[in-house]
Amino acid sequence: MTEPTRAGFVALIGEPNAGKSTLLNRMVGAKVSIVTHKVQTTRARIRGVAMEGQSQIVFVDTPGLFRPRRRLDRAMVKAAWGGAADADIVVLLIEAHRGLTEGVRAIIDRLAEEMPKGKPVALAINKIDRVKAEQLLALAEEVNAAFPFVRTFMISAERGHGVGDLRQWLAGELPEGPWYYPEDQIADLPMRMIAAEMTREKLTLRLHEELPYQLTVETEKWEDRPDGSTRIDQIVYVAREGHKGILLGHKGETIKQVGQAARAEIAAFLDRPVHLFLTVKVRENWLEEAERYSEMGLDFKDGDA
Repeated sequence: MTEPTRAGFVALIGEPNAGKSTLLNRMVGAKVSIVTHKVQTTRARIRGVAMEGQSQIVFVDTPGLFRPRRRLDRAMVKAAWGGAADADIVVLLIEAHRGLTEGVRAIIDRLAEEMPKGKPVALAINKIDRVKAEQLLALAEEVNAAFPFVRTFMISAERGHGVGDLRQWLAGELPEGPWYYPEDQIADLPMRMIAAEMTREKLTLRLHEELPYQLTVETEKWEDRPDGSTRIDQIVYVAREGHKGILLGHKGETIKQVGQAARAEIAAFLDRPVHLFLTVKVRENWLEEAERYSEMGLDFKDGDA
């Protein structure tokens, strides 16, 4: 007798930088969610699709949950809770070495309020290589005392430890039903948006503390050429004229290096030659423009105070 097909949505939630994007990329086996050392890099609800046996696991990589201050922050947090409430299974990711922080406590309190009754919520303790075994067990007990998690997993998203066990468990818990996506599809985000995210990652890494949250990248034109290559034109929006100078760098060196790094990664992802052209534009109020939010897959109204 053949095993029935299963499919469903899994929301990864947690504080910023808990390792959700790294875990998603490890589960899917490809880089679909940008990973940087900065908090709040995941804006859109990127979905990665992983196959495990006859099960199709669709991951909703939610923006990190934190106390929102600006419109963009509020829209991201609303999107995160919306993604969790709609999913079949929720996985809370916490960092082993940071333990039960104030932020994690706030998420657990809200889980109790937001999650429909009977929604399975699992706990994944990440970065287990950073602490001793007895500390891990004590942390697992402490967090499980705060919320009735259905299962607890000890993992290292970066190294892959325990990730297979988590994926197998998720696959078995999903509802029976047909797959949502073709077997070879790894993300439902349009390629234009994935390419923009890759460029934004390179900018974020390059600019360090200077202005990562004051910029956004949009793919303006996409042309697949007859010779098998792709031309991509992207606009980097910054909020101030002074930011433009930082972004361009001395004699345009900074933006040139960012462009080269992004082009190489997009080309590897698409598996074809890419010609990437970046333009920097100043839009003082881009953080207040509804159109920018829809480009990021967010709802502008969700940012209302």
